This record gives sequence, structure tokens and C-alpha cells, in this order.
Amino acid sequence: MTTLNHHRVGMGEPLVLVHGIGSRWQVWEPIIDTLAESFEVIAVDLPGFGKSAPLAHTTVDTLTDALGDFLAEQGIERPHLAGNSMGGLISLNLGARGSARSVTAYSPIGFWDTPGRVWCQQSLGKSRQLARALRRRLPVILGSAAGRTAFLTLVFGKPWAIDPQVAVDTANGAADALAFEPALASFTDAKLHEIGALADIPVTIAWGSRDILLTYATQSTHARTALPNARHITLHGSGHTPFYDDPAGCARVLLDAISPRP
Repeated sequence: MTTLNHHRVGMGEPLVLVHGIGSRWQVWEPIIDTLAESFEVIAVDLPGFGKSAPLAHTTVDTLTDALGDFLAEQGIERPHLAGNSMGGLISLNLGARGSARSVTAYSPIGFWDTPGRVWCQQSLGKSRQLARALRRRLPVILGSAAGRTAFLTLVFGKPWAIDPQVAVDTANGAADALAFEPALASFTDAKLHEIGALADIPVTIAWGSRDILLTYATQSTHARTALPNARHITLHGSGHTPFYDDPAGCARVLLDAISPRP
């Protein structure tokens, strides 16, 4: 039995939202209410993140399997899938297996070259170490626009505009995630295993133009090459986790791709 903490709201076709490494289902809060007007939204905490218990062995692939098992056990058949970062690749790989009606990936991992992957692993690892070391001071540091800009530019395109409590919760979420280190280590082998059923469903790849973690200029280009039949979107002014930078634009990307047609 695969039990995942999740938030479920709305009615309609199922839409499953999958966060990235060190994150939680709450990262989708800026757009959930909009999406729930048209869909039944299920935002999950992956194993070892948020309030979900970790797996015995965590890799991107075992997280993918666990999410697939959870959806099957919940009776959620071929949902629309949307994922950010690590969750983007998880969604794409589930879609390739034929487990999705559509896939929308925001800045998905796996489209890097070796230097890009190493940069991602090292920068995320050091950021988590810093968050853990400064935990008691985070409310003060992240209480100022300058502190948020210095601390969160890696993941947000406009960190100075983030609510201070959201900033603290974001940093603590990464610091507390039990599966963070093994998941990050597994990035070395993480990839889109096959195109498979992705050739037969709507696929959208959206990338923030200010993404410096999975660099927009190079990795979005690699994604276009690997998935030439997908719809590729640039979220101008947004960072790696774009939902707070441009909630309306992020929601529109999804709704344009998957809204039910009359």
C-alpha cells in the first residue's frame, strides 16, 4: 500500500500535481484554486517530502513507481499530470508508460549535459546545507527583500516579491526533506527513459526565462530537441519554480493544454 499525503479539491477530470526535490504540494498553491474550477486537483507530497513517509530506497525512478502505485490504488486512471523540476521528469516518465492523458512539465530535470547536472546537484546540496545551518535565523534573513533575493534566487525568478512566510516554509521544506539527499544523488542517472506514449498525448514543456538552476538557454533547447512534437513555452520573467513568479501564466499554460472541450 502506497500512502502519500495529498491535497484534493475540485471536480472534473483528474489533474495530479507533482512537486520538485525539497518541495511540497503547497508549491502549487498559487494556481490550485484556478485549476480546481475545471478539474479535480490532486497535489501530492512525494515519498520523503512534505508529510509523506520516505521509501526504503529513494531514486527518481522509485519515486516515479511510488506515484504510479499511489494513483492506481486511489483509482485515479490516466490523469492529467503536471510536474515541476524532478516532478516534471517523473510526470514525463509516467506519461511515457501510458499512465497519463496529458503531461505538462515546468523546467523538468533530465535535459542537462554533465556540467549542467553537476551544477544542479552541487548548488541544491549547498543550499540545503545553508538552510539547515541558518535555520534559527531564517525568519530574520528571509524577512527582508534583500535576504530573500540572496537566498532564493536559485529557485524563484522574483524572490524579493515572495511572501516572507512562504520563503521560510520553502527553505524549511528543503532542510527537513528526508529523501532529499538520496533523490539528489540519483539525478546522476535520471533521464527520460523513452518517448513511448508521449507521442500520442498532449505534452507541454514550460521553462522560466530566469531559471538559473536548470539553465533556460541550454536545457530548454535540449528539451526541444528531445521532444520535438511537444508544445514548448517560455515563461518570461519566471524562475525555476514559476508558480509564485507568474501564477496566471502558469495556470494558463495548463488550462490551454488540457481544458475540456465542449
